[in-house]
Order: sequence, then structure tokens, then C-alpha cells
Amino acid sequence: MTVAPTFLSRLSACLILCLALFAALPGAPAHAQAQPTASAVADQRASLTAYTKQADDLERQMKANAEADGRLVDIRNQLDALSRQLLASSVALRPRISEINTRLDQIGPPPGDGQPAEPDVLTKERAALQQEKAEINALLGEAEALSLRIGALVEQIAQIRRDLFASQLSRRYDIGSALNAQVLADFAREAQDVYNRFSSWISFAVRFKLSSVAFAAFFAVLAAAVLLIGGRRAFGRLLTADAGVARPSYLSRLSVAFWSTLLPSLALAVFFAATYFFLGYFNVLRGDIAQILGTLFNVIATVYFINRLARAAFSPRLPNWRLVPVETAAAWKLYILVSATSIVTGADFVLTKVNTVVGSPLSLTIAKSLVATVIVGVLIVLIGAVKPLRDGEGRPRHWPAALRYPILALGLSTIAAAVLGYIGLARFMSQQIVVTGAILATMYIGHLSAQALAKLGAFRGSALGRRLEGRLKIDAGVEDQIGLALSILIHVVVVAIGVPLILLQWGFQWGDITTWTFGIAREIRVGSISFSLVGIVTGIVVFLLGYFLTRWFQSWLDGSVMTRGRVDAGVRNSIRTVVGYSGVAVAALVGISAAGISLSSLALVAGGLSLGIGFGLQNIVQNFVSGLILLAERPFKVGDWIVAGGTSGIVKKISVRATQIETFQRQMVILPNSELINASVGNWTHRNRLARTEVRITAAYGSDARKVQALLLELARAQPMVLKNPEPFVALVDISNVGLEFELRVFLADVYDSGTVQNDLRFAILEAFEREGIAISYAARSAYRADPPAEPARAEPGGTPEADAAAGSKKAGPQP
Repeated sequence: MTVAPTFLSRLSACLILCLALFAALPGAPAHAQAQPTASAVADQRASLTAYTKQADDLERQMKANAEADGRLVDIRNQLDALSRQLLASSVALRPRISEINTRLDQIGPPPGDGQPAEPDVLTKERAALQQEKAEINALLGEAEALSLRIGALVEQIAQIRRDLFASQLSRRYDIGSALNAQVLADFAREAQDVYNRFSSWISFAVRFKLSSVAFAAFFAVLAAAVLLIGGRRAFGRLLTADAGVARPSYLSRLSVAFWSTLLPSLALAVFFAATYFFLGYFNVLRGDIAQILGTLFNVIATVYFINRLARAAFSPRLPNWRLVPVETAAAWKLYILVSATSIVTGADFVLTKVNTVVGSPLSLTIAKSLVATVIVGVLIVLIGAVKPLRDGEGRPRHWPAALRYPILALGLSTIAAAVLGYIGLARFMSQQIVVTGAILATMYIGHLSAQALAKLGAFRGSALGRRLEGRLKIDAGVEDQIGLALSILIHVVVVAIGVPLILLQWGFQWGDITTWTFGIAREIRVGSISFSLVGIVTGIVVFLLGYFLTRWFQSWLDGSVMTRGRVDAGVRNSIRTVVGYSGVAVAALVGISAAGISLSSLALVAGGLSLGIGFGLQNIVQNFVSGLILLAERPFKVGDWIVAGGTSGIVKKISVRATQIETFQRQMVILPNSELINASVGNWTHRNRLARTEVRITAAYGSDARKVQALLLELARAQPMVLKNPEPFVALVDISNVGLEFELRVFLADVYDSGTVQNDLRFAILEAFEREGIAISYAARSAYRADPPAEPARAEPGGTPEADAAAGSKKAGPQP
């Protein structure tokens, strides 16, 4: 009586101990786990402290640089980078939170009152995990608060920049203080100061840095020459207009205008950029000279670009290459006015930078900008006042009202803003009219060139198209596809280059553009749905790579492996089709995953489609499954002669939806695969081409039946295509009211020879009956059933269409 309780108590103690050890194994060692986890949490806390300190520094810099737009953009970019780092730090802690929650669920809650006590190991582990979870949650809360603070700073910077831009445009200056004799004296003194600065710098460069200047000039000229010479070799005919061409095509005019403007301008820009870079690299530039010289190079390149664009558009010397349909005299006026407008605007820009570097009086800066903006406004008014067109009577007339009045309004508004003292607004308007107008005009020419290139036959008539046609021997369809692809590429490049340039002119900074580009590429949110352009492009690229890899593998498997193994053509087609569909399916799945779309999220879509498949797509799915069965079971293959319903012909292609059959009349019949699965299909060449064919003949009453039989057998044995085994056979199939009906049955090694054999036997029977005096019943037709319908006789070398047509009927097929 006393042994049982003792045994049970000992057994219970052992079970409790084992349970405690088992529970301690995954986490046990609570102490060993806490060490690296505590270190990870400490590292994240140190990172969060550093991020907070960096945010404090950026906030102080923002307040200190409230008047510097470029510096504000840099601070905003640093805040965006800090926000991404903070997000990555928060995400790094989430897996640990999930692990802690899972382990706490495994351990369970503490035992309640009246329940057995749990081991101390579990109690300590639960407490350690709960403490760690609380620390991580507190850390995540601090990170979220810091993220909200960074977002508020970004919004504050955006508001400061908007206010700064508005204040610059709306600030009014006292024009009267700028219109006095002191301004002239200040101008003379400033000009002398600039002259002294440049003369001293040039003297220093010549005396101490002459070799460096020579090297800088050499490398700059080399870079520009490489671009210009290479461009001339590639686009030689597109850089100059040929005066000998009386009526060039619109595409030719657009191409010449685009490339004759872009390539020389790029060459000059590369020359100035290389010169500035190498002068700075060799420590030739001083700080003040670098600022003025950089602005001067930029302005010269811009003015040159506008000059080339105006010359290409108006073409004052070659009217037949003119893009804008204006009179020659008006073309000269417009070319001169546009060039003068760009020169005055550029000079104003350079002098503004000089005023900033030298520290000119405010009155001199106002006077300079006033004169420049008024001149630009007058030039714009003159452009609007030009009469470039002709009316019905040949008299000059103005621009269309929709174009003329906006031009006049812009010019008069610029003059009015300058005269009223809004110098910042006037300078902004004049610069946008010149620079933004030039960029828009170039983009418009680029888009017109792309549209013209996309037309059928346009690329084939271009110089590049003729060169590709001569070297690669490509056809017109491929050239049109290349032209369409180039057209799309030109559209994309024009937008990708033109839009950022316009945004830069309208007060935005490169930091703004890069931030927007990164945000758009990273995530676009429409309601609750978000997607990434980078992910979509990556998915498309991955899918295309998988698609072309599948096609290459199909070709290699078919041409290199199965051909050498002498695999049957039908088997090769089945394997090639299955490999193709499988590869495309895998490529699609990998592409979807690469695009950032979770395959599990497609379950809902698949569930919705299942309902549609059950109703509207039932036939399509049935044909698809039937195609898979045909490819797997192979009741027939490509090249087989089959009979399906009323269709008889050669199988040309088996796809997952339908099978293509070419009849002997060369008609292509598309049969859904479900019909070939659900209905009976006859296959004349399923295992081999051995077949039996018949020829029927009716002899008149009174003919010797045995003689007819012997004669028919003799004729059959004399036919070289008739097999000796099984041997031919003659059957008296009927004694009808029209005569004795005989049927000659012969076996052939190739069913495709049946038409030829039947034709030859009939001619031989007619000749033999005439020779032996055997009459053919006049009431009978020398008819024979063709089961399946006969194919034209196989064309022999030297055969004629008439011989093929004569062998067009066939009576063949297995008899019971």
C-alpha cells in the first residue's frame, strides 16, 4: 500500500524534471540567448542615438541656411537618407519580435492559483523575453517618433523653399535709386575690378601654370574632337543640309535640324566642361575666377545651342530645309531676334554672377537687370510683330492670333514687371522665355522626329536604314520594327533629358529631381495598392531573359540533342512544345517574384478566376487540358495522316489549344483539341505506313469471272509498289443488275503511294480488258469509294500537275 504512492511520486518528479529540461532546450539557455540579443538591441539603440544627433544637427543647419535654396536641398536629401536608414534599423528588429512572441506562446502564461508550479527555468526565460520585448517596443516607439520628426523637417524645408521662391519673385525694388550717375561710376569701378582679377590670374597662369593650362586645353580639345569626329562619322549626312536636294522629306529636315543642333552643342559643352575640370584638377583656378568662368562657360554653351536651334528651325540660307514655313526675309529677322534675345539674357546671367562675386552695390545690380530685362521684353515684342506669312493675295501677314498675342503678352509683361520694380520676376520671365523655350523647341523637334520615324517605310528610307539593309540584308518588316523601337527610344530619351532641364530652370535643384525619381522608382501608391517601377522593369527584364533562354534551349534541344538521337519528329514536337510552355510559365513566375509581387497574393485572383473558368472559360480550359493530353499520350503526331470527322489531312502543329491539319487541297483546318479527344480519330500512320487500297471494276454479264480474277491479279503483281506479302486479292463483291462487281485489294508499304497505285492500276485494267475483249458494263460507273478521302498522287521527279490531278481519288482503308 505504501509502495504505489512512493513510486508514483518518484515517477511524477522524473516527468517534471524531463519536461523542464525539454522546455529549456530551445531557449536555453535563456542566459546564452540573452547575451547576443542584448548586444543587438544595444547596437540598435546606439544607432538610434546617432540618428537623433544627426537629425538635431540637420535641423540647426536648416535654420542657419534659411536663405540658401541649394543648401536647403542638400539638407533635405540628407534627411531622406536618414529616414531610410531609420526604417532599415526598425525593420531589422521585427524578426526578433516575431521570435519572442512565438516563444512566449510556446511557454504559455504563468500558472494560476491552485495550479502546479512551473520550473524556475521557464519563469526566468519568460521574464527575460518580456523584458527584451519591452525594450524593443520602446526602441521602435522612439524610432517612429524620430521618423515623424524627420518628416516634419522635410515638410518645413519645402515650405521655406516655397516662401523663398515667392519672396524672390514678389520683391519690389526702388528703380529711382538705380537710375543715377553713381551707377555709371560703380559700373566703371566694377569693370576695372574684374579686369584686374582676370589679368592677375592670367599672369599667374602664364608664368607658373603654363604647362598645366596647355595640358588642360589639349585634353579639352581632344574630348570635344572625339565627340565631334565620331558624331560626324556616324551622322555625317545628318549634320549639314544638302543644298542640292530640292525637296527633302520632312523626316530628313527634322533629322538634320535635330542632329545639327545637338551634336555641335554637345561638343562645345564637353570642351568647356573638360576645360573647367582640368583647370581645377591642375589647381589653376582661383575661387572667384572659378565661379565667373563656370558661369561664362555655361552661358556661352547655352547661347550657342539656341543659335544653332534657331538656324536649324528657320534655315535663312536654305528655304527648302526650313522647318517653320515662313518667308525668307522673316526667317532672317526671326533668326537675328532669337539670337539677340539669348545673348542679352546670357549677358545678364553672367553679370549677375560677377555682381555676386565682386560684391557690387545693390543699385548697380538693379540697373543691370532692369536694362537687360527691358531689352529682352522689347526683342520678344519684335518677334511677335514680325510678319512671317503670306495671305491669299501674297501680302505679308502676322502670326496666327493664338501664337501672336501670347508672345506679345509675354514681352509686355516682362517690360512692365521690370519698370514697376519687380526685377526678380522680370529676370525669371526673361530667362524662362529664352531657355525653357529653347528646351521645349528641341523636345518638340525630337518628338516630331520620333513620330516621323515610326511611320511605315520611314526608317527604310533613312541613311541608317539603307546602311543596315545593305550590310545585314534585313527585310522591310524588320526595318519597320526597328524604326518603331527607335521611335519609342527617342521619345523616352527626349522626355528623360528635357523634363529635368526644364525643372532646373524653374527653380528646382538636382536634389529635388533625384529625390522624386527615387521615390517614383521605389514606390507608387494608388489607394491601398503600391508598386515599384524598378520592380516592374526588373520583372519584365527577368521574364524576357527567361523567355529567350527557353527559346534558345528549345532550339538547342531540338537541333543538337534530339536530331542526333534520331528522335521521331512527333516526339520532338511534343517535347519542344512542353519545354516551351514550361519555360515560359517558369519565366513568368520568376518575373512576377522579381517584380516584388507575392505569389501568395495571387491566390485571391486565382480564386476569382476559378469562378469565371467554371462558366465563361470552360471551353478554353477544356481545350487546354485536351492539348496536354494529346502531347502526353501522342495518339497522333506532327506529320501523321489523320481523319477527324469530315476532315482528312496531315497534322502540321499540335498546340495546347488547337491542332492544325492541312488537307490535300492545301486548306489549313484548325480543330479544337477537345474535339480530337472526345470524338473518334483515324490515324493512317500511327505505327507505320503500311496500308491496303482497293480498286473496283464492274464487268458485263457474260464475262468469264475467273479470267477477270486472274487478269486483275496479274496486273496487281506487275505493279512494283504492290507488296508480295500480304499478296493481292480479288473479290467478287456483288452480282448486281448492272454486272459482275470485282474489287482488287492490294497492300502498299507507304499509304501515301495509294493514289499513284490506284491510278496506274485503272489504266492497266482498261488496257487489259480492251486487249482481252472483256466488256465493262455500260450502266456501271467506274467508281470507287475513298475512305478516307484520297490524297493527290505523290509527285515523281519530272511529274506534271495533270498527273497529280489524275491521281486525286483514292479508295483506301481497313475493311472488317
